[in-house]
Amino acid sequence: MRLKGKIALVTGGAGGIGRATALALARDGADVAIGYCTSAAEAHETVRLAEQAGVRALAIQADVTRDGEVRAMVDRVADELGGLDCLVNNAGWTRRVPHRRLDDLTDEIWERVLATNLRGPFYCARAAVPHMERRGGGAIVNVTSVAGATGTGSSMAYAASKGGLDTLTKSLARALAPSRIRVNAVAPGLLGTGFGGGLITAELLEQTGRLTPIGRPVTPEEVADAVVFLLANPAMTGYTTIADGGLTALGAADPRW
Repeated sequence: MRLKGKIALVTGGAGGIGRATALALARDGADVAIGYCTSAAEAHETVRLAEQAGVRALAIQADVTRDGEVRAMVDRVADELGGLDCLVNNAGWTRRVPHRRLDDLTDEIWERVLATNLRGPFYCARAAVPHMERRGGGAIVNVTSVAGATGTGSSMAYAASKGGLDTLTKSLARALAPSRIRVNAVAPGLLGTGFGGGLITAELLEQTGRLTPIGRPVTPEEVADAVVFLLANPAMTGYTTIADGGLTALGAADPRW
């Protein structure tokens, strides 16, 4: 187990990619803290499932858009579990606004999307760095989106926030390398996780699967495996790994092949 004995914090860990990542970390031997904002029951269920792998786990409520709550969350992880080695910035928020409807993209939507998807990961990384430095280094993975590279997604604000997070990943990787803290990102494609209040329907997921070169959408568990790989691989920093079955890299599947 590559991460045995490590301590990890996963924000947005109550369900979807966050839960899949927390469980993958637990199976790999890491103790895990589950950060959540509103989904208390789901977060505690993630804790229960993680503990079945024989590791320590706890759930901590915090709003990643509030620096004080973030610092308190990270400090509690370090106090109760004994330190912090790995951070997965998975918490996110979006609202569906068709890209052509520019006037519908209100200041309130912009503020919440950027605060959650871009400023929040920065707050979490900033709070985590001192704890990682005390342990001689660490690893951070930001969960971005293919929307950051393609300009697609639920809204322009969402795409911009994820593009910004890709850039923040590189900036943090450069800044933190002297402290032996690696920073990478995973950019998933379309997933059926319920994120965004059910924006992704079964029909849309099926259509995307037909276009995807591997013949289906990727799963949250496959994205989680990519996150764990980046956390464990000591040679990688500053990268955004796209996990979408080849759709962004190769384009839509061609039935002639």
